[in-house]
Amino acid sequence: MKKAIVVGGSNGIGFAITQKLIADGYFVHIFDRTEPESGIIAPDKYEYIYCNLLDFSTEIFDEYAKDSSVELLMITAGFGRICDFEYLHPAEIDNLFKVNSAAAVKIIRAFYDRIKSKESFYCGVMGSIAGLISSPMFSVYAATKAAICRFTESVNIELEAYGTANRILNVSPGSIKGTRFNGGENDFSQTEALASDIIENLLRHNELFIPQYEETFKDVIDRYNTDSHAFGLSSYEYKKSSGRAANEKKVCIGYLSGTFDLFHVGHLNLLRKAKQQCDYLIVGVHPDASHKGKETFIPFEERMQIVGSIQYVDKVVQSVPEDSDAWDKWHYNKLFVGSDYKGTERFLRYEEYFKDKGVEIVYFPYTKGTSSTQIRETIIGKSKK
Repeated sequence: MKKAIVVGGSNGIGFAITQKLIADGYFVHIFDRTEPESGIIAPDKYEYIYCNLLDFSTEIFDEYAKDSSVELLMITAGFGRICDFEYLHPAEIDNLFKVNSAAAVKIIRAFYDRIKSKESFYCGVMGSIAGLISSPMFSVYAATKAAICRFTESVNIELEAYGTANRILNVSPGSIKGTRFNGGENDFSQTEALASDIIENLLRHNELFIPQYEETFKDVIDRYNTDSHAFGLSSYEYKKSSGRAANEKKVCIGYLSGTFDLFHVGHLNLLRKAKQQCDYLIVGVHPDASHKGKETFIPFEERMQIVGSIQYVDKVVQSVPEDSDAWDKWHYNKLFVGSDYKGTERFLRYEEYFKDKGVEIVYFPYTKGTSSTQIRETIIGKSKK
C-alpha cells in the first residue's frame, strides 16, 4: 500500500489533505499535536503520531524516510496572528520561526535523499501569499513564510541541477476558509476543493501553487510589484479596519522556583512538563537550601548556569523569598509546583492572592525516580565511610 505523511494532518487544510489522500488509496501517517477528530476517517486508514514542532527530534522522520512505501510528504503545520509587531513577545517570535520555518526545513532535510533521487517522491510545504508581498501587521509570520518561499525556490534549482524530476511544492494561499487558523472551525466542504488542487500540483511535481491566482492574487502581486510602499500602506489600513487584528499580548508566561542542586533527570522532566504548558518559562533558582534546613553541594552561580543552559528554560533568575513576590516582577500566567505543596498554608495563601490576577497554579504530581535527597544521602553516606 502506498503511504503518505501529513505534518499537521489533524486540522484545517492538513486534515482535508489527509481525507483526500485516503480517498485516493493512501495510508496516511498523521504527525500532529492533537489526534484527528474521531468518526471522520476510518481508524485502519491512518496512524497518528504525536509531534510538537516546538520540541521535536528529526530522528522519527529519519525512520519514516527509510520506508520506500512512503512516497508523499506534505507539511501544513503553522500558526500566526494579525497584530502590530510591538505585541509579539520574543517567545512568540521564536516559536513562529521554529514551527513555520525551521521545523519544516529540518523535516524536508530528513527526506532529502528521497527527494533528490531519480525515483518519484512528492513533497510540499505551506508557504503563504504573505511571504511573497509586504505584510504589515503580519510581519513575523510573513518573514517565516518568506523563508519557506526562498528555501523551496533555491532548493528546487539544486534538484534541477541534480537531474531529478522531483520538486518541493510551495503552496502559498491567502486566507483559507474552513480552518481554525483565524478562529474558525474545520469544515471539509470548504477545504475539499483546495485539498484536491494541492494534491494535483504535488503529483505533477510543480514548484509553486497560489490558490485563486487568476481570480485574486495575480492582481495583488502586480500591485505590490508596481509600488510596494503604496501597497504596504493599503494592506495595513485594510487589516486594521478588518476587525481581525489581535493587538494584545498573548504569550503564556510560566514560573517555577527550586534549588536545582545535584541536577538530575527529575529536574529535567519538571522543566520539560512546565515548558509544555507555557510559551515562555522563567525559572527562579534559590541561592541556597537553608529554607529546607539543608546544605547545597553545587555553588549558586553554577546552578544558575546549569538551569539556564536547559533548552526548556527561556530565562533564569535568582528566586525571591515568595513566589507571589516573583509575580510582581515578571507577571507570569502559570505557577508550577509539586503536588506535595497542594493544601499547604503557603499555597492556600497563594491561591487566594492570585484569584484576581489570572494566575493558574499547576500542581505537578510527584513521580518516583532519582531525587536530590537520594543523591545527597548517598554522597554524605560515602563521605562518612
